[in-house]
Amino acid sequence: MGYKFEIMTQEQAEEIAFNWHYDAEYSFYDMMADKEDLVEFLDSQKRGDSNFIVTKDNDIIGFFSFTKVAINTIDIGIGLRPNLVGKGNGMGFLKAGIDFAESIYKPQKITLSVATFNHRAIKVYRRIGFEEVDTYMQDTNGDSFEFLKMVYQCKIR
Repeated sequence: MGYKFEIMTQEQAEEIAFNWHYDAEYSFYDMMADKEDLVEFLDSQKRGDSNFIVTKDNDIIGFFSFTKVAINTIDIGIGLRPNLVGKGNGMGFLKAGIDFAESIYKPQKITLSVATFNHRAIKVYRRIGFEEVDTYMQDTNGDSFEFLKMVYQCKIR
């Protein structure tokens, strides 16, 4: 069975925010690590219809957020369930998200940002076809961190 995308419910947002905890330096991605991000994630109005829970075989495996940032560009945010991280699940999950974005939003480009210390995610993004376009500093989680902006050129359908 394939991946299924459904608009995230409040209950699902709360489950992710309060119960998904990543190991070691990846705890940076815990929703509770940044209070502003947490408030936004838990606000159903702000989440709107652009945050999707992803299931496979009726099991929640992660989520995607999709934000239109330009006429033909969608920016994505990604969260893979913590116990699935680092176990070879990233490629299929990311590919499903790209396919979903291409079918629903029809973008020419998909962008994402990732903390530069997250080498395993960057490796997956490169393997899928994302290219590095910029680095920048961003204040988050009570400090300033370097992020990498990446872009994926969508296939013309």
